Amino acid sequence: MSSPPSETPAASAPAGTGIATSAKDEKLDPAVIRLALVILVGAVAVQLDATITSVAIETLGRTFDVGVSTIQWVTTAYLLALAMVIPLTGWSVERFGGKRMWIVSLVLFLAGSVLCGLAWSAESLIAFRVVQGLGGGLLLPLMQTLLAQAAGPAQLPKLIAAISVPSILTPVLGPILGGVIVDSVSWRWIFLINIPVCLIAIFLAIRVLPDPRGSERHPLDILGLALLSPGLAIAVYGFSEAGSEGSFDNARVLVPLLIGLALLAAFTVHALRARIEPIIDLRLLRNPAFLGSTGLMFLFGMSLFGAMFLTPIYEQVARGRSATEAGLLLAPQGLGMGIGLIVFAPRANRLSARGMVIAGLVLTVLGSVAYTQAGHTPSEWLLGSSLAVRGLGMAITMIPTMTATYHGLRHDQIPRATTTSRILQQIGGSLGTAVLAVVLATEIRERAGSAGSAGAPVTAESVAAAGGPVPNWLAEAFGTTFWWPVIFTLISIPAAFLIPRRLASAEQGPGASAASPAPGPSDPDPARAGLAADPLAPTPRPTAEPTLAADDREARRDPPAVVLD
Repeated sequence: MSSPPSETPAASAPAGTGIATSAKDEKLDPAVIRLALVILVGAVAVQLDATITSVAIETLGRTFDVGVSTIQWVTTAYLLALAMVIPLTGWSVERFGGKRMWIVSLVLFLAGSVLCGLAWSAESLIAFRVVQGLGGGLLLPLMQTLLAQAAGPAQLPKLIAAISVPSILTPVLGPILGGVIVDSVSWRWIFLINIPVCLIAIFLAIRVLPDPRGSERHPLDILGLALLSPGLAIAVYGFSEAGSEGSFDNARVLVPLLIGLALLAAFTVHALRARIEPIIDLRLLRNPAFLGSTGLMFLFGMSLFGAMFLTPIYEQVARGRSATEAGLLLAPQGLGMGIGLIVFAPRANRLSARGMVIAGLVLTVLGSVAYTQAGHTPSEWLLGSSLAVRGLGMAITMIPTMTATYHGLRHDQIPRATTTSRILQQIGGSLGTAVLAVVLATEIRERAGSAGSAGAPVTAESVAAAGGPVPNWLAEAFGTTFWWPVIFTLISIPAAFLIPRRLASAEQGPGASAASPAPGPSDPDPARAGLAADPLAPTPRPTAEPTLAADDREARRDPPAVVLD
């Protein structure tokens, strides 16, 4: 039985904040730590695979004797499969449970990796990459969903530090590892290397992950899925073609973009009018915190993925670095992210979430400006320190943004909230990469024409292949293009003001539970039962839907929260 409510400095925050803290919040539950470590093993395989594969594209083209336009589908097919399957994540977790879907996703990714390693032609490799993409597309949103359900908002910031480790290491280790494998062993091992990692991840998932049965029995929104998945995949394809063509003014770009956007618009109308539970719940956007966090995911995704696409190309083409050297030169960004996560994640619950986001965005802008001066040949020291500042800003931004995604949501809303957030991040990343590719191609064409270059169309790759000193106008083209990630980041600042100053966990503050329901007559005391019993157990939908905690102003009107001993 729980003890009577009490308010002490250790048990509750100042009156009116709606946030309570306790010693239990300061230390991660051992069950959550085990869960995070198991999930991290599977996540490493997926995130490392993407960067390793990108290094081998040229080798694959030579091996199968096909052009760039064909072998590029090794990447495009994976992205399209990933985009198509993401919308299923929320419903599948509700229907089948997190453990089952995690294992199914790992098996799919493992099967795709084995088949890719055995591919006998470019066409077979592209087909098998679709299988890989189906598994990878489920794994990444599942990772975020399972951790959010298990930890709740109070402990989520600390877990973000753990789940962000692959994002820090893979941009640095991926190109290096991929180069070593391709040069010293065989291209097949860039896929076969996933086998032991996936087998370990599957074994650990079977042994460690809890196995709750999905309590939700919503019918699958077939019409919504038929509109959203193809719409998302076709739109991503259109953005990919825009990047390849270097222009949006092309039928190969405009046709899929218009079709994809039309399908997405039709899904929006359907989701708002559907009588059954839609495949993703757009009504969650009525929660200001969720609206702000997803808006930031979209806009910051444009900046983040766009800059990650552009920076290695700049180092290789304009500064003459190898792929391995370019990967190593990105290490300061990973270092900055690591420092940000280590320093700020444990303190996130005691700091203003809104203030952290704004400060992080400002640091990201400051860390990106140096690259806009590419035409003036900035020093390696300046670029490296700027990358460290950018990485620090990215970490400070993402900690409260990811936590705010679940602010005031019920436990059963977490899977669909994660799906919505991931979809917007995917679209933002694809759009940002396409825009930067088009801007760079346009800048190069215009500056090459002004410099008197003639003949075949000029691209960054053709200039690099020509050898000799890199013309200054090429560096200036990169400098102009680097302003766009800065602009995307600045545009995202207004969305930060929708993030509450304080992120209340449902069990500690106002609104509905984001981690577990309030104990009822037949429920065990959550303080006694503990997370270790079943951290992923789905929560039945309450008969009376509680009001969402919109922001901290509403939170201050509630009485101080108490913590059950």
